[in-house]
Amino acid sequence: MEKQKLILILIFSLLCSNGNTFSLSRDYEILLHVKNTQINDQNKSLKDWLPNTQHYPCNWTGITCDSQNRSVVSIDLSEIGIYGDFPFNFCRIPSLQNLSLAVNFLGNSISSHSILPCSHLRLLNISDNLFVGNLPEFNSETFQLRVLDLSLNNFSGNIPASFGRFPQLKTLILSSNLFTGTIPSFLGNLTELTHFELTYTETMKPGSIPSELGNLTKLQFLYLSDINLVGNIPDSIGNLISIENFDLSRNSLSGEIPYTVSGMKNVKRIILFQNNLSGEIPQGLSNLTSLSLLDLSQNALTGKFSQELGSLNLSILHLNDNFLSGEVPESLALNPNLLNLSLFNNSFSGKLPRDLGKNSALRNIDVSTNNFIGELPEFLCVKKKLQRLVTFKNRFSGSIPDEYGSCDSLVYVRIENNEFSGSVPARFWNLPELDVVKMDHNKFEGSISGSISRGITKLILSANRFSGEIPVGVCKLVELVEFDIGNNRFSGEVPICITGLKKLQKLEMQENVFTGEIPGNVTAWTELTELNLSHNRFSGTIPQELGSLPDLVYLDLSVNFLTGKIPVELTNLKLNQFNVSDNKLSGEVPSVLNSPVYLSGLTGNPSLCSNVMKTISPCSKHKPFSVVAIVVLVGSVVLISASVLWFVKRKSKSFVGKSKRAFMTTSFQRVGFNEEDIVPFLTSENLIARGGSGLVYKVKVKTGQVVAVKKLWSGNGRQKPEMELVFKSEIETLGRIRHANIVKLLFCCSSDDFRILVYEYMENGSLGDVLHEEKCDELLDWPKRFRIALGAAQGLAYLHHDCVPAIVHRDVKSNNILLDHDFVPRVADFGLAKTLQIQGSEDAMSRIAGSCGYIAPEYGYTLKVTEKSDVYSFGVVLMELITGKRPNDSCFGENKDIVKWVTEIALSTSHEGVQDCVVTQIVDPRLNLDTSDYEEVEKVLNVALLCTSAFPISRPSMRRVVEFLKDHKVAHPKS
Repeated sequence: MEKQKLILILIFSLLCSNGNTFSLSRDYEILLHVKNTQINDQNKSLKDWLPNTQHYPCNWTGITCDSQNRSVVSIDLSEIGIYGDFPFNFCRIPSLQNLSLAVNFLGNSISSHSILPCSHLRLLNISDNLFVGNLPEFNSETFQLRVLDLSLNNFSGNIPASFGRFPQLKTLILSSNLFTGTIPSFLGNLTELTHFELTYTETMKPGSIPSELGNLTKLQFLYLSDINLVGNIPDSIGNLISIENFDLSRNSLSGEIPYTVSGMKNVKRIILFQNNLSGEIPQGLSNLTSLSLLDLSQNALTGKFSQELGSLNLSILHLNDNFLSGEVPESLALNPNLLNLSLFNNSFSGKLPRDLGKNSALRNIDVSTNNFIGELPEFLCVKKKLQRLVTFKNRFSGSIPDEYGSCDSLVYVRIENNEFSGSVPARFWNLPELDVVKMDHNKFEGSISGSISRGITKLILSANRFSGEIPVGVCKLVELVEFDIGNNRFSGEVPICITGLKKLQKLEMQENVFTGEIPGNVTAWTELTELNLSHNRFSGTIPQELGSLPDLVYLDLSVNFLTGKIPVELTNLKLNQFNVSDNKLSGEVPSVLNSPVYLSGLTGNPSLCSNVMKTISPCSKHKPFSVVAIVVLVGSVVLISASVLWFVKRKSKSFVGKSKRAFMTTSFQRVGFNEEDIVPFLTSENLIARGGSGLVYKVKVKTGQVVAVKKLWSGNGRQKPEMELVFKSEIETLGRIRHANIVKLLFCCSSDDFRILVYEYMENGSLGDVLHEEKCDELLDWPKRFRIALGAAQGLAYLHHDCVPAIVHRDVKSNNILLDHDFVPRVADFGLAKTLQIQGSEDAMSRIAGSCGYIAPEYGYTLKVTEKSDVYSFGVVLMELITGKRPNDSCFGENKDIVKWVTEIALSTSHEGVQDCVVTQIVDPRLNLDTSDYEEVEKVLNVALLCTSAFPISRPSMRRVVEFLKDHKVAHPKS
């Protein structure tokens, strides 16, 4: 019927017009017909496509006409938000050459029949839509296509044979689909092809690179990344004489890089990272005089860094993560184009070329984790462009060259774990762009300059020989997140102004000679998680204000000269580590801390008293009250209680009455309560938890339902800006998603001075609490832990893959996985969550995303959190479930977290020995394991190791994680 209608339109146009006027009138009718019948323009992007415009559509949105023939030659409706199926009737415009519908919401399958009218097109771009099913068979014998872009859809199946018979095709882009076949050899017939992309399609079967691709002698761009390629790189690649960009990265290619690579005379970029390539770097590369980027990282290459390779005028050279050895040739320093040099994680030795940086504007150099010796080259920043200097875990010695003190471009410096000595140039501390400085575990001495760059976020100087007082200039580091000067020779009193550093999360000053009292006005430290002042000479009392720090989980004040009582306010903290041992404290241990969990952290204080701990003296017995005193006391308590109840009742009624007009409320589920059933009950009696973002209450509403209510922190009667971001993130995220493994947001309420969020109540609290606190008896059987792992994985996979736009949680940890009455997990706490398409403002990103022990290692390099960062954090949770240990358990040893500990043990065994190592060294000894459980524990361990890979690209997606957990076997990661 539709076809008949279109024919009538054409006949009518023919009767009414002639010549060029007929052509434009015909095109006008077809365009309106497609708009009205084949696409849904709900965003009104085509509002100017209107009838009665003198049959002249050439000024319409997306339409380009031939000025001479007065006919439509191009339709470009990219990124305008249209919906519907493939609008094939556009192709009935015989003069149409280009049709671009990219980045829309078009979907469903495309039949071979519907594509036939498009045989005269020269460009067809339907990328980034929602198309599904098999690719259509094109009538390729007569097809005039030069450009075909079908990427970023959900096409599946094999690439049809007709795709090998496009006589004039120059660009073919098929990336990011769901193909299940391999690269077909018939693509080698596309002899006019200059650009071929087939990347990021993990669903493809493992297959080799067809040697027939060597026939594409006009090919300039070849991108075959992340498509499960295996086997050797064929020698025929040497026939790609026109190739400029050659990318086979993120596959499983093996064998040596063929010597024939020297035949690619025009190549500018060779990208082969993350494969299993072995052997030496071929000498033939030295013939590629146009080569500017060479990335052979993350392979198994061996041999030396040749003089010939160093003589190439490369801009970017990445050889990191291989098994290369020997010295770096002096010829590298002669390269005038070198910008980025990555040699880390190899076995290079000797000295770096003395003149490195002298002849090129070097920007990034990373030579960490090798065996380099000697001094750093003095010319690295002679061009004033160096931004990243990374040399950790080598044997460099000597002092930092004075020239580095004028390197104003430096942003990121990691030179820890070497043998550097001497004083740091005074000007170095005040370089204007400095962000991260890590120079711990060296032999530096001298003092810190009083003038320090105010933009620094991390300053790590521990395990050196620095001395003198902490300069007051430290107090001006308003962006400082981590400050570690432990194990040095600093002395004097700590500047009181340091308590004004509002973004500080870690403060470590242990093992120095600090004196005086611990600063007490610490209310600005609202983001502090770790405070270590141990092994110093602090005196006075423990400031009670420390108990008000909402995020503090690690507190070590041991081995000082502190006196007085342990403040009862410290019981407000949720501490994983508490140590005040070896001081001069006295009095009774507060009840919450009067527990075997904190026993070791209380010893060495002879005057402390406790009725529970045998190693500490019991509390002295008090004389009994007299009868008169008891009567007076009871009477006073009754009178005060009655007065308080009367006052609270009046204030509650007044509060509700006033607030009723000021509240803004939103319900996200069908609920039988409102703010009046919640607000009056946010009292200390109902308080069940304190978190980084606020207080959590348990409230039973009039319907009988029990809910959890989070009241966000506020300051000075007004809502804190960062908590406003948390509030918005929670409601924007949880308010629009539904999943069995995502906690339900029921209700939210806000006023001028507070924000509350109401959730379904989880009877068993958080996984972290159950796993690491007294409730662990509930999780002693492995199947229950496995169900929690699988459910949490499914919740995260939903966020990453099923939400549009995708959501990154950014704070995955065991304390943010809640358990209902049946121990079904719910991912919770979305205060830091971000969408992948719309990242937050700089203010929203100012707080470190994530929690200590769960943060992916790349955060230190990129300061960005992606979905692969969530995967890493989830891997840590899996390790918690297996081991029963916290991410930063002290039993792992110095400078080790759970990932390093588990990885070292697991990867030190053969695959066959994994089960033994799991049982004897890793698995939680409290677990009751049946014989059938061992294989599943091994599987989850292997998934955890994959998730916590050092490189994000090596980690599976959460969708793959779910599949792995459901599968019977997961490959044991290679070391």
